[in-house]
Amino acid sequence: MRKLNLTWLALLMAVSPALPQAPAPAVPSESAGNPFFQEWTTPFGAPPFAQIKPEHFLPAFKEGISRQRREVEKIADNSQPPSFANTIEALDKSGEFLSRVGSVFSNLSSAETNERLQAIDKEVTPMLSGLRDDIRLNPALFKRIEAVWGQRAKLKLAPAQLRLLEVTRRNFVRGGANLEDSQKEQLRKINSELALLGLKFGQNLLRETNGYRLTIEKTEDLAGLPPSVVAGAADAARKAGLNGKWVFTLQAPSIWPFLQYAENRELRRQILTAYASRCDHGDQYDNKETLVRSVVLRAEKARLLGYGNHAGFVLEDNMARTPDRVFALLKQLWTPARAMALQEAAGLQETIRKEGGTFNLEPWDWRYYSEKVRKARYRLDDQELRPYFQLDKVREGAFYVAHKLYGITFTPLPDLPVYNPEVKAFEVKDSDGSHLGVFYADYHPRPGKRVGAWSSRYREQRIQDGRDIRPLVVNVCNFSRPAGDDPALLSLEEVETLFHEFGHALHSLFARVPYRSLSSVPRDFVELPSQIMENWALEPEVLKVYARHYKTNQVIPAELIGKIERSAKFNQGFITVEYLAASILDMDWHMLAAGQTPDALEFEKKSLAGIEMPAEILVRYRSPYFNHIFGPGGGYAAGYYSYIWSEVLDSDAFEVFKKKGLFDQATARSFRTNILERGGTEDAMALYKRFRGAEPSVEPLLAKRGLK
Repeated sequence: MRKLNLTWLALLMAVSPALPQAPAPAVPSESAGNPFFQEWTTPFGAPPFAQIKPEHFLPAFKEGISRQRREVEKIADNSQPPSFANTIEALDKSGEFLSRVGSVFSNLSSAETNERLQAIDKEVTPMLSGLRDDIRLNPALFKRIEAVWGQRAKLKLAPAQLRLLEVTRRNFVRGGANLEDSQKEQLRKINSELALLGLKFGQNLLRETNGYRLTIEKTEDLAGLPPSVVAGAADAARKAGLNGKWVFTLQAPSIWPFLQYAENRELRRQILTAYASRCDHGDQYDNKETLVRSVVLRAEKARLLGYGNHAGFVLEDNMARTPDRVFALLKQLWTPARAMALQEAAGLQETIRKEGGTFNLEPWDWRYYSEKVRKARYRLDDQELRPYFQLDKVREGAFYVAHKLYGITFTPLPDLPVYNPEVKAFEVKDSDGSHLGVFYADYHPRPGKRVGAWSSRYREQRIQDGRDIRPLVVNVCNFSRPAGDDPALLSLEEVETLFHEFGHALHSLFARVPYRSLSSVPRDFVELPSQIMENWALEPEVLKVYARHYKTNQVIPAELIGKIERSAKFNQGFITVEYLAASILDMDWHMLAAGQTPDALEFEKKSLAGIEMPAEILVRYRSPYFNHIFGPGGGYAAGYYSYIWSEVLDSDAFEVFKKKGLFDQATARSFRTNILERGGTEDAMALYKRFRGAEPSVEPLLAKRGLK
């Protein structure tokens, strides 16, 4: 997942940290010693993490907010006639100090949070929401923007300048600039409350996820679990002060292998029930009222801005444009996916019957029995693959693909400051040896890290005063830790996730965008660079480079590669259905009109019943823990469909590489220059068509998932 600074950064007009060698800002007397008020002399202008303490953030935030207010007021009150330079460009450049503070804070709040940072987040979030509204609802400022817009035909603007003008004006209009004063005040209240609701939702989910553990005391309850999984649970128990026992958690590297291999059906039921009931217990961490309030406010905001619902408001800015187009795609996929899933369920039920079971297949049984079927049908065991997927080697495999495609290289930076000892840093150089950026890799779960995987930036690329300011990019994941004496060995799914997030990183690293306000792309386009990278992960030519046995260094046998290829479409009904159901649930929530206040559980039940959700499959995200759409920033609200929309794009785009060559240089150069470098400087479909020569076809995706 591309984490586009979905916490407080979503509250600002644009984000970008201070330049690496910018003059140190004046230091208020009360902020002496605060690194945010000093020039960073670290290599590449990287954050000096060891010097940054929680107490530094609040005064830096306050100063940053004050500075941006003054910068914007200066633009709005300028006595000179409005021009592109003194209004549009000046606005794009404002807020650098605040952005530097917020970039560090936002990323640490997701990957290395603690109670002090969470408390600061609660205090700062409404301040930032107010700042954004003060900017976008400033009538004098919007009047200047409209004046520049009105004379755009006479200005002879370059394409990027015209795009910046269009984006700036659209953001102000969508931010409420045309509303009446009373409506603006209502919008301010809605935005402030929504920001705090998202923050509360995410913090509740983190506490609920970290608060559960399944403690096993009897060895017979470990039956079926691979030695590496058992060793990892023993390590977790030791860290919890439970020597001699085994601990399983709701973190991905723990729960999913347990559900896949544990023979004890009752324990499988317990851990999946705990996972599926997070923030749904009617206690202080319950998220149902929070999420309902969020959708109610979003619907009211959409009404104020002239839209029928929140989905209509969001999608206007995406490639899909309308809810009807999203539902059309989801329905086109849902019908064959559900049919396939029902066939898979029948097969699993037959396996249960053959083993003497008299119970019906339940969600906590699916992974266990599908693993049995896969092993029997393809003679492929995930544990047989793990020894060939050592974490460091897989990362090097991703580096190899990037080098073969684009000529770039990655050099370790062992002395660069990092925010946790587990984080690795690399300098990225272009094919001509020039500096391209810095890449941080943070791969293992910790109590202060939220669940999932994402890519973000500590500094975005942009051009300023003729200088190309290069990005600082981070991939954050929750992969299996080393167990016992073995290194970290990944599952097949984790391998694909590493390549996925690395694709996001390349998108950020290759950016050549003249204005920071043009760095973002539509939500349903942002997953294209990440998902297309997954295609290379399991190509035989690439596997032979990085998939080596961690003990013998033996290349993965051709027989195993063949098994991976033959099983590629296995369980695709389940995988597609659990995802599509969550996408439809998201859309249903955000099709609500203003004035509707549903019951959270009844609404979810009705949504899933409406698509005849198979009872044997748990929707990927139930509403109380659907962090993508209800968490900080709510960046995927009415947008969770984006993964499948982008998969249409990536499946279609990868056809070009398959036809012209896996590492065809002309194709790679076209993908880089037309997709990866351009950000939001043009319409997303125009960029895609320039690369592909036509709009995408859904057929490659249907074939890839076995849905045709």
